[in-house]
Amino acid sequence: MRTPFASPSETFSECVRSVDVGRRAAVSIPIDVGDANASFARAFVDELVRGGVTEAVVAPGSRSTPLALALAAEARMKVNVLLDERSAAGFALGAARASGRPSVLCCTSGTAAAHFHWAVLEAHHGRVPLIVCTADRPPELQGIGAGQTIDQTRLYGDAVRWFHDPGPPDDCPVADADATWRDVAARSVLAATGSPQGPVHLNLPFREPLVPSGAPLLDTPGRPDGAPWLAAPLAAPAPDAATVTALVDAVRAAPRGVLVAGWGSGVTPEVAARFASAAGWPVLADPISGLREGPAAISTYDALLRVPEFAQGHRPDLVVRLGAPLTSKVAGQWLSQADATWLVDRDGVWLDPDRAATERVHTDPAALLDAVASVLDVPPSSAAWLAEWTGAERLARDAIDDACAATDDLFEGRIARDVVASLAAGSTLVVASSMPVRDVESFAAPRAGVMFLANRGVNGIDGFVSTVLGAAAGGDGGPVVGLLGDLCFLHDTNGLLGALDRGLDATFVVVDNDGGAIFSFLPQGKPEVVDTAHFEELFGTPHGLDLAAVAAVHGIPCTVVERASEVGAAVHAAATTGGVQMVLVHTDRLQNVPRHQAIWDAVRTALVSS
Repeated sequence: MRTPFASPSETFSECVRSVDVGRRAAVSIPIDVGDANASFARAFVDELVRGGVTEAVVAPGSRSTPLALALAAEARMKVNVLLDERSAAGFALGAARASGRPSVLCCTSGTAAAHFHWAVLEAHHGRVPLIVCTADRPPELQGIGAGQTIDQTRLYGDAVRWFHDPGPPDDCPVADADATWRDVAARSVLAATGSPQGPVHLNLPFREPLVPSGAPLLDTPGRPDGAPWLAAPLAAPAPDAATVTALVDAVRAAPRGVLVAGWGSGVTPEVAARFASAAGWPVLADPISGLREGPAAISTYDALLRVPEFAQGHRPDLVVRLGAPLTSKVAGQWLSQADATWLVDRDGVWLDPDRAATERVHTDPAALLDAVASVLDVPPSSAAWLAEWTGAERLARDAIDDACAATDDLFEGRIARDVVASLAAGSTLVVASSMPVRDVESFAAPRAGVMFLANRGVNGIDGFVSTVLGAAAGGDGGPVVGLLGDLCFLHDTNGLLGALDRGLDATFVVVDNDGGAIFSFLPQGKPEVVDTAHFEELFGTPHGLDLAAVAAVHGIPCTVVERASEVGAAVHAAATTGGVQMVLVHTDRLQNVPRHQAIWDAVRTALVSS
């Protein structure tokens, strides 16, 4: 209930003063600072829920008490508490990636807010909706040496869709509280889920006391029937007739074309397959695009394009690219040689590091491909072109599989292939940066029924353990498997704190080669460039740790796999058993490059001799 005040513009603090001069008996709503904080937080959290936010991640701290208490008191909000802010940020990121809905991420003031920065950057570049709430000291404590106080204004720079500091809740005019507080929450949801999706930063200063007095809080009922304060339905721009006609003409004029898809493709496998069938084109899809399936899917393009004769003889006349570039550097360099490239993105984002695009189209990619497919007829030359690709795919796939099966020694490419193949339908695979994402791209066969996730906005290994657990929390309940390396695992072992108590199903497949294998593929890995001792110290970085013992510290069951033929069964068993599990696979880092090269040579031999 609202009680009238002398002036509708009075703030909570001013109302306190009026009470002190004799109006206490006439006031029946909370007006002290702690109750203002609690009233704000309750309205704010309710409005987030109305906007579809159901997952919250809290890093413990004092200054964020009003918001943390409101989140914990909201039965419709699932609250996860993680000790390390870096891990908390990864958990929120994973939950938002898996669900497509914003997660709210809350911390106290000072360096806690700085620890979120990596995830804000990943969410910005990876288009992940996050609502980052950093508690802060009030204005009068800024710049005078108050403890745990830094300048948090625009802390994350331009890497957010919206920054806002509403000021301390007790500075808000009481009559405006409902609209002001709910507007902040509603705008946060809309900004995070807009085009493109991404992080929002709310800096929330709270004065002490940080806990309520126990008196009834200010009633801020919001819109009727639980409706959000603001609504702004979002739809990608539909392709106009001129764009459809132009692409139809371009495809007809270029029978030797390819459809390329990276993460953020914005279309379903069915739409991609329909376009490929109508155009007579192969589909070169990174698994993390979700489009590596169907009769036109080429899963071996990384190996094929390392064969000079094939790469030169199959340079495309036209590339239609959806979403981010492929992970494969070899494929990216080859695609940049095409005569024309159409870059189609629903958010109009320019993801073109090779500067290969000749046409940039800001439209709904699914609607565009559907419209084009509906009027295309496959010319005989395109049918032959696609047949060449699918024939090469069969040869390369057989060569890869035969080379992998030639020995039962553990090899990272085979591990990635077998992990993907072992997953039950409805599973989610979260793939770490560095070698795992590359090995999945290079070795995994087409696979339907699996969601692939990866932190490829900035391509770091930060917070990956927590990202996997967050994906398990925010997903649809199917098994979640994370494929990662040993350094990535060690980078975020704090994410395992309390993991067994969260009721999650997540299996970590950790490839332990005692260091950073990817650097051996780079010029730094050549002894004539960097001597072995310096390479090991600066890039190889062997850790010498027993990762099974690390898992045991957290009470996490660990299966150690000794033979390559056992990987798939071990992963399947762990994922179907449920709970948090670990499958540990030791590999020889020194043999990794030669094994990759041997498989690429096998593919070349198969193609040349066919």
